Amino acid sequence: MIDIYGLDETARTWRQKAAALAADVVARHATDVDTNARFPSESMAALAQGGFYGLCIDVSFGGQGQGPATLAAVVEELARHCGSTAMVYVMHMAAAKVIEASTTLPTKADVLRAIAEGKHLTTFALSERGSRSQFWAPVSQLVEQENGYRADAFKSWVTAAHHADSYVASAQRPGAQSPLDFTLYLLPRTRPGVQFPGTFNGLGLRGNDSAPVQLDRVAVQQEDLLTEHGKGLECALQVGIPGFNVGTAAMAHGLCLAAVDATASHLQGTGFEHTGTGLRDLPNLRARLAEMSVATEQSRALLGHTLRAMASPDAATPLWVLRTRMAGLQTAMQVTDLAMKTCGGAAFSRHLGVERLFRDARAGWVMAPTVDHLADFIGRALTGLPLL
Repeated sequence: MIDIYGLDETARTWRQKAAALAADVVARHATDVDTNARFPSESMAALAQGGFYGLCIDVSFGGQGQGPATLAAVVEELARHCGSTAMVYVMHMAAAKVIEASTTLPTKADVLRAIAEGKHLTTFALSERGSRSQFWAPVSQLVEQENGYRADAFKSWVTAAHHADSYVASAQRPGAQSPLDFTLYLLPRTRPGVQFPGTFNGLGLRGNDSAPVQLDRVAVQQEDLLTEHGKGLECALQVGIPGFNVGTAAMAHGLCLAAVDATASHLQGTGFEHTGTGLRDLPNLRARLAEMSVATEQSRALLGHTLRAMASPDAATPLWVLRTRMAGLQTAMQVTDLAMKTCGGAAFSRHLGVERLFRDARAGWVMAPTVDHLADFIGRALTGLPLL
């Protein structure tokens, strides 16, 4: 059978490793991570030890040299058991690719080797309170000072904020006339002036530690810059966002697959003693399950098409990437909603795990770029308007 994401033998091995790790470590801690809104430390440690931190890092830096299709397959397996773990991992992998693409960071090789060895977790620090979910328009600006720059910012949503070793952060370049004229830089979490004014206590993805980070007169050296001044948007659009979109679409699919499995199991294992019939004997419930399965596989097929397009990119590829993320997020909302309706009262308790999937799916809807932003971007592209 042809793999839906077009995985080769090596990639399929990574998927199998991820599935085994997820079914063991990730699944074991997922309920506690969600209930107590705590970081999935055990799962991330297992991923680090298993070589997953460097999955898509080039072999010259000690990585595994895998592409977006392998990333999608791995993330999907993680999300089937814990959306929070999948989210932290997606952010790490997308940010790591930005570091790898840098032509200005003198310590790039050392950072990437540490990532590949499972000793360095990275993430994005882009969204700001002043521009909210429009992360591509930071309101903070690098201010020139002796030996470099100063950064003052309130980064509103930073996944793994208290646990990442570094942040791929953004700020307008010195003297910028537009928020789109920004620079990316690598910021160690422990640098003086990096503060944590709050914690994350959300509806879904409760363990992803997506907390605010405040930068108070933080020193940024020339050696910290990941891009040339003003080239941040270009790097984000060409490197960071494609990886993030693929990863979050795959995460949505993992939630969908888990919802289909949980619903099918519930229908097969539950019935009515007084009639001797089962829930699976009800045509309306079977129809809902079928709708869930078809919607899931349609969205997975779209991601598979996009992954093939990314392997041989052309002018249409960015649009496919946007469509894929939008479809994944919408499908996760649809499928988990149907799972709640199909499983009925049992779904509102926590023993099925369906309500957690329902909550986790909704986090993607408001995560930048939001579904509303994605729809606008796609509409602009289809009508010949610039993206921003």
